[in-house]
Amino acid sequence: MPKLGMEPIRKTALVKATITEIGRAGSLDVTVGQIAKRAGMSTALAHHYFGGKEQIFLAAMRHILTLYSAEVRGALATAATPEARLEAILLASFSATNFRREVVSAWLNFYVLAQTVPGARRLLAVYQRRLHANILHALRPLIGARADAVTEALGALIDGVYLREALSPRPSDGKAAVRMLQAYLSAELRN
Repeated sequence: MPKLGMEPIRKTALVKATITEIGRAGSLDVTVGQIAKRAGMSTALAHHYFGGKEQIFLAAMRHILTLYSAEVRGALATAATPEARLEAILLASFSATNFRREVVSAWLNFYVLAQTVPGARRLLAVYQRRLHANILHALRPLIGARADAVTEALGALIDGVYLREALSPRPSDGKAAVRMLQAYLSAELRN
């Protein structure tokens, strides 16, 4: 007989184990067995809850996106000016929660997965639209008609910093990433 209330606990453990295993491997080349072992349960139970590796990966990305989204919303709730909104987005994007080695690795592999898996492509599109909308909302009052182009560039720069981080042997440094992007924004706001 199944233990009542264990399903959400086990699913969360599997999602966290998935992120850890992707970070350890640096790729999606992990098995459900490795994920289940890290979570302290059987492979059969992992398959029972998610159906397969692709579904576990998608659940892990939903988890990462949920944490990121909550952090951005919380930071934006206290941002009173367009400049503060931009800073809030950058700080959330490179916070200790969102810019950990295993999360960065999961993001990189999520982009790879989105090339072939429609569910991943949809999740990525939602993230990109929200990021674009948040940045554009902050930039439009500051630079008017140039806001859309600068928004596209800033989104690409954020993705690029994540890509470089995934390939870097150094420890993550979210503060340095924020400073670099703030310098870019300062230059754009002066033009």
